[in-house]
Amino acid sequence: MPIVFHKKTKEFHLYNSEISYIFCILKNGQPGQIYYGEKIKDRDSFQHLIEYSFRDMAPCTYEGDRTFSMEYLKQEYPSYGHGDMRYPAYEILQEDGSRITEFVFEDYVILKGKRKLTGLPAVYAESDEEAETLEIYLRDRVMNTRMILSYTIFEQLPVILRNTRFIQEGESCITLEHAMSLSLDLPDDRYEMITLTGAWARERYIKKAPLHEGVQAIYSMRGHSSHQFNPFFALKRPEATEDTGEVIGISLVYSGNFLGQTVVDTFGVARAMIGIHPEVFSWTLKKGEIFQTPEAVLVYSNKGLGKMSRTFHRLYHRRLVRGFWRDRVRPVVINNWEATYMDFTEEKILKIAETAKELGVEMMVLDDGWFGHRDDDTSSLGDWYPNPKKLPHGIRGLAEKIENMGMKFGLWIEPEMVNKDSRLYAEHPDWVIGVPYRDSCHGRNQYVLDFSKEEVVEYIGDQISGLLKEAPISYIKWDMNRSISEAFSQGRSREEQGKLFHKYILGVYSLYDRFTTDFPEVLFESCASGGARFDPGMLYYAPQCWTSDNTDAVERIRIQYGTSLVYPLSSMGCHVSEVPNQQTFRNTPLATRAETAYFGCFGYEMDLNTLTEEEKQEVREQIRYYKRIRKLIMDGAFYRLVSPFEAEEAAWMVVSEDKKHALAGYYRMRQPANAPLKRLVLKGLDPDIRYQIRETGLEAGGDELMHAGMAISDFACGIRKQKERQGDYQSRLFELTAVS
Repeated sequence: MPIVFHKKTKEFHLYNSEISYIFCILKNGQPGQIYYGEKIKDRDSFQHLIEYSFRDMAPCTYEGDRTFSMEYLKQEYPSYGHGDMRYPAYEILQEDGSRITEFVFEDYVILKGKRKLTGLPAVYAESDEEAETLEIYLRDRVMNTRMILSYTIFEQLPVILRNTRFIQEGESCITLEHAMSLSLDLPDDRYEMITLTGAWARERYIKKAPLHEGVQAIYSMRGHSSHQFNPFFALKRPEATEDTGEVIGISLVYSGNFLGQTVVDTFGVARAMIGIHPEVFSWTLKKGEIFQTPEAVLVYSNKGLGKMSRTFHRLYHRRLVRGFWRDRVRPVVINNWEATYMDFTEEKILKIAETAKELGVEMMVLDDGWFGHRDDDTSSLGDWYPNPKKLPHGIRGLAEKIENMGMKFGLWIEPEMVNKDSRLYAEHPDWVIGVPYRDSCHGRNQYVLDFSKEEVVEYIGDQISGLLKEAPISYIKWDMNRSISEAFSQGRSREEQGKLFHKYILGVYSLYDRFTTDFPEVLFESCASGGARFDPGMLYYAPQCWTSDNTDAVERIRIQYGTSLVYPLSSMGCHVSEVPNQQTFRNTPLATRAETAYFGCFGYEMDLNTLTEEEKQEVREQIRYYKRIRKLIMDGAFYRLVSPFEAEEAAWMVVSEDKKHALAGYYRMRQPANAPLKRLVLKGLDPDIRYQIRETGLEAGGDELMHAGMAISDFACGIRKQKERQGDYQSRLFELTAVS
């Protein structure tokens, strides 16, 4: 797993068995991109791949040389000016008003393993042998500012990790106004851009568009990664499919404002970037101060979107998620939200828990409404003490009763928010983000606490820590239901306002770090009105996320399918809810709801006491089944088979590491009339293993199942008696086991 430096040509070649990443130091001292893609053999020089060309009207660096122009050369971390008129990776405002910089190469170092990022989540290496890191030291001599470009490559994954540090060593102050985590210049623009977009209740839908001259972008300026755009995009060749062709995936390990974009110039060069959004961002550095960008993850696949996804899954599940819950299966939970909303008592919760326990549920989660005097969303956020009218024995009393049943207890919190009707707001109105002499928007009657202030984070942390110390709480659902709309930190100077968004998310991370350090065995699930902060930054602290507030099985098929483009099944909270569904008012079979939710962290979002005895028995069997296959779901490789964005059906499957166990799910949204014959072609199996399909009794070789497929026509025929369920919104599972 070498990182090679060719001293004569000043070229760096990072490579493993799958990929090569090559760049050099150009003659002006700046890093130039040469190649990124499938592994190629190392050689003494790759200079012949650098394209110098004469362009009329081009601003050129050297007198007498009309071929060396930064406007046309491919670069690693470009600036604006000195000839390059394209979008830059960074911008620095200096005391005299200049924004022109010139960072030139000074030195480099190759490190075993990978450094931690101070205050930020990041992918990690468990040993020095599994990864190497290259740091490139550049300096602008006028400002006396150092820039460090960091690259990490893993031995066994087609992954490059990138981040940048700025260190001000000069006497003058500088202000970062733009600082991307990654910039990548590609030699052509023959790509399609894949993004995950949506809104509340329809997060992470897959969208695709060909690159064109100009700018294509995804972004958030909401203070969190957002329902609207996920901090990820992929560039795929037009001919690339789920299983074939070249794909580049780019993801940002960050939970705040971000910008991901491609810029195509009129000569066909595509520049891809991702990082903190430059809007409402400015960060002044005095002598001795450092700014660290979040980490960007670059994944290369030569076998389509599927291999890209499985690379992200493996990396994020094993080297981003950490701690007690990384390698453990997750408990089956029951959450009371859709059962009771805020209208509950201890007696009602215990009654739900008793039935859930009898059916096999392992954890009872108490959702919103347990604190202060909260009966609706107008009060009490910020007052994290139990409501004695609902919980006369407090959280501890309820939790101990749940534990005595043989279940674990979990609790909902929303620590970043406050209502005006609260003790906290009455005592500290200046702790709210907003301009005090202007009206502020509310969202759900709540306001955002200023987590850029350490005293605010400490105060909230003390309250929640007190609960976790007092009561046997095994799970925390951390919600966040409000974007930042009036970004202003009260009591702070003008120069500090541009730091608010980033310092806010650093405050969130610091509180997560406190809790996960002090309570390492508590399972944290992040939530933000469902999926508004489903991002890699959160996974570093909370190994699973509430995938969407939309629990309708049909919609969840699309949401979970899109989410799987980047995120592993072990990160997706997936529950069975009641019907008619409370988001879509759709009636779907109980079996379909469960067979969709199996492919994630499984649970229920309903009052199980309202079910018939027959339905309760079905739930009992569902839970028993999930407990048997959840290790496969957690650790297996995920394959997408049929896209719900292309048809009124969907299919996917999970295969164990040894390929001896697999589970496929097939879903039909609408019943066709007089349907054509259909086969489901599987993936990821061992062609030399013979499998038995539990549901049909069929035995077939892995080669047959992956090429000829298996007939499922009986599932979607016309009018006659069927053993399979018929009608709209139906599902079917196929469990495969190797025949010894």
